[in-house]
Amino acid sequence: MAQARSRVDGLFMVLAALMIVVGIVFAFTAPTADKLSGGDVQRIFYFHVGIAWIAGLAMFVTFVCSILYLWRSEQRKYDIAAASSVEIGVVFGLMVLASGMLWARPVWNTWWTWDPRLTTTAITEFIYVAYLMLRGAIDDPQRRARFSAVYGIIGFVSVPLTYFSTKWFNTIHPDLGQTPGFGLTPGMRPPMFIALGAFTLVYLVLMLIRTRVERSADEVAQLKQEIINS
Repeated sequence: MAQARSRVDGLFMVLAALMIVVGIVFAFTAPTADKLSGGDVQRIFYFHVGIAWIAGLAMFVTFVCSILYLWRSEQRKYDIAAASSVEIGVVFGLMVLASGMLWARPVWNTWWTWDPRLTTTAITEFIYVAYLMLRGAIDDPQRRARFSAVYGIIGFVSVPLTYFSTKWFNTIHPDLGQTPGFGLTPGMRPPMFIALGAFTLVYLVLMLIRTRVERSADEVAQLKQEIINS
């Protein structure tokens, strides 16, 4: 069983690495679209959108797993999945902000502006950093899982708010959802969707590894408790 899992992990890692390499090649050879960004800096767009997709996906997984944990609190696996997904989402959220700033500097002539999309993205990041801080501040596993699940459900409100901010507010951030074909020319679509697939595979690999580590930690803690009780 362990060997089979290792092979699956290895396969996902190889596929993700290959797709990222292919995505980089396509990103640097695909035509640019001045209407979206302004020249070669637009090439960041392929990775920026893929990273943002994973950040949102990670928070959605946490939202679903939090609901499942409250519904069936005896299932520790849902708490593990929720916490693991938040850790990944926070990292990708930082990458979203960093890549967005690299894109904004030559296009908007500033590293940061209090645009609704940027502001709500930063708020979402702080909310989920606070989620991790909450988990670290509670020692009792059941209380930690229960409080984290409630927080994970409430905190998810910030994710759709961030997504719809370009529709609901006056913003300078492009709203690709209102543009036919997401504003992509035929030459821009392959690197876009390759990047989305590559980052999705990266997320799956990280989730497999992180949840497995957490389950192993649970087993070690259980063994220690049994030794102490005996």
